[in-house]
Amino acid sequence: MPIALYALTVGAFGIGVTEFVIMGLLKAVGADLGVSIASAGLLVSGYALGVVIGAPLLTALTAGWNRKHTLLALMVIFILGNLACALAPGYWTLMAGRLVTALAHGTFFGVGSVTATGLVREDRKASAIAVMFTGLTVANVIGVPFGTWLGQTYGWRSTFFAVAGIGAVALVVLAVFLPSTGQRSQAGRIGDEIKGVLRGPVLVSLSLTVLGFAGVFALFTYIAPILTEVTGLPEASVSPILLVFGGGLVVGNLAGGRLADRNLGASIYGTLAALAVVLLAMTFVLSSVWLTILFVGLLGGAGFATVAPLQARVMHEAGGVGAALASSLNIAAFNLGNAIGAWTGGLAIDHGPGLSFLPLVAAVFPLLALLLAVSTRALAAPAETVRA
Repeated sequence: MPIALYALTVGAFGIGVTEFVIMGLLKAVGADLGVSIASAGLLVSGYALGVVIGAPLLTALTAGWNRKHTLLALMVIFILGNLACALAPGYWTLMAGRLVTALAHGTFFGVGSVTATGLVREDRKASAIAVMFTGLTVANVIGVPFGTWLGQTYGWRSTFFAVAGIGAVALVVLAVFLPSTGQRSQAGRIGDEIKGVLRGPVLVSLSLTVLGFAGVFALFTYIAPILTEVTGLPEASVSPILLVFGGGLVVGNLAGGRLADRNLGASIYGTLAALAVVLLAMTFVLSSVWLTILFVGLLGGAGFATVAPLQARVMHEAGGVGAALASSLNIAAFNLGNAIGAWTGGLAIDHGPGLSFLPLVAAVFPLLALLLAVSTRALAAPAETVRA
């Protein structure tokens, strides 16, 4: 893999930290700014909304830009957004800073995925996407725990200053090592990219992403209360177990890329089926401490094994002109799935079968994704390569 690809990984790492680290700082932020934990939690939802809005908007507006220039501009937005968060005098200015930061998220991963596939040969394109997304998974294993510790020790603002510093490093690395790759869009027109994504197979592929990750986050959003209230583990054990989940993310992400390079269509069927099986099985193991820990890791692996195949598939279906916009929309679809999954999980807890049966509820989503893929024959034609 070329060094330019790892430059994209550094940028993905910074974005991953800023997205997820807020979850470990909610109490500190709420206490400092005088808001409730529930209000502080809306900073997570606000970020997701920013990704959903920003991904198609910025990707379309920069359709004729040089890819390298686009990625560098996005990292500048990322840095400024995190500095705004660190200096925010109140809750709503912090929310605004989060929204600004989120604008860069979807387009960076969307344009970055297209750029990554252009750096490698045909039979390594999905793996290249997976390598870039490794930055996101490593952020969960290393960056988020460190950022949480930093914020708890030196104040939550120090975490955002540190993340802005990571963004500055990523900006330099991208500027030095990423080659100039020409215009993102072959025609340089927004209409061409929009036409590329308004096709049945692309919309089906985006729907598969929403359903797949809704299944992951319907359970993972509530993993802490499941571990403590259902499995009976002490609260102090939650963080170490989440490291197991993070390890599963890294392994599953890279494995999904390799599988997609061998057979893209089969890898999507296989990873969605694996996710459904893991979720169904978790329903029956939550009373066992060691089996629960094992399946937390398997959940991370199965969940992120779907990322590279789904990202590669939507790019393939959109074609060369619409690949960047479709890729960015797929990032928005991941975040939409996260929001739907968390909402559904909350309904199941408050008005449904409760925490113990949450894995069973979550399994419905990947099963629906499989049903959609089969019923529409979206993956019937073999697709071994991805057009960049």
